Amino acid sequence: MSRLTLRLPETLHQQLAHLAESEGVSLNQYIVYALTRQTASAHALQVVPEADVKQQQQAFQLLIKQLGQASSSEIESVLATREQIEPEAELSSDAVARLQAQIQKRT
Repeated sequence: MSRLTLRLPETLHQQLAHLAESEGVSLNQYIVYALTRQTASAHALQVVPEADVKQQQQAFQLLIKQLGQASSSEIESVLATREQIEPEAELSSDAVARLQAQIQKRT
């Protein structure tokens, strides 16, 4: 593990110490946690240029239009190959029956 000596403004040091105390951890642990969180979010978030967003939206709209042109036999073929799974235990049998009826109406 590495060691880092850091100069902090007194007010920031006090704020960090207070936050660490409220979390029930040492100041060192809290600072490592805060830096880890900040570093992870910097890698997780990526700004997408507006032009790319518009291009993706247009591509999506085109895809939706193309999907809307599928024939009934193509739809039935895709639905026949989908994975069949058991409903979640929390779903009531009535809710499952209503969902299955809606699916049957659409196909």
